[in-house]
Amino acid sequence: GDGTVNQEAVVSTQSTGVDNTFATPYFQRPLDLGATLTVSSVTKYINGHTDVVMGVISTKDEDLAKKIQFLQLAVGPCPSPMDCYLALRGARTLHLRMRQHEKNSLAVARWLENGEMSKYVTKVIHPGLPSHPQHELAKRQMKGFSGMCAFVIQGGIEEATVFLQSLKVFALAESLGGYESLAELPSVMTHASVPANEREILGISDSLIRLSVGIEEPEDLIGDLAQAFNKVYSKN
Repeated sequence: GDGTVNQEAVVSTQSTGVDNTFATPYFQRPLDLGATLTVSSVTKYINGHTDVVMGVISTKDEDLAKKIQFLQLAVGPCPSPMDCYLALRGARTLHLRMRQHEKNSLAVARWLENGEMSKYVTKVIHPGLPSHPQHELAKRQMKGFSGMCAFVIQGGIEEATVFLQSLKVFALAESLGGYESLAELPSVMTHASVPANEREILGISDSLIRLSVGIEEPEDLIGDLAQAFNKVYSKN
């Protein structure tokens, strides 16, 4: 509750791991907050150009680092020189891209919550919004927010399908963290393998849409969402 990571685990002999892919090292530093290790999908924001498949594990624990290095050498998950070159290229602009992702995703989230189409939206999920239940915690331990945003529209899978099929700037795809904006329906795409009863508990309904907001002009992104809403609800 004070902005540190799992204090009970940190105090004990347990290890605490944090997936920092969405936040990136630029916006959040889990190791400084008490985590034992942090993992990130370099494929996503760190690379940022949708052309690398890579991951990274970071820790301040020297013994753990040696064990991880041994496993990397023994098992062989070593990235190619070309992938390393591309990831380094992407990392050089991480700070610039993340600020634009943050600006755009907040603009989209605020529009979804209060804009002219908000009457068709039942919930908006973005840690940068005061309406998010962990907004204050996020402000304490993060210095910014990524391009990830989700929202629930009125209706069910039929309305969500028409909405996604109507988008023109947002591409229908499962990935995230690239320069381009993506949209997807988690219940039948990224989280389709999760049993239906567990999806219900987690709030992953057939009308929950996830956005990875890119670095295009925010007005173009909001305009694209608006025309998709019109396609779905034009008869209402």
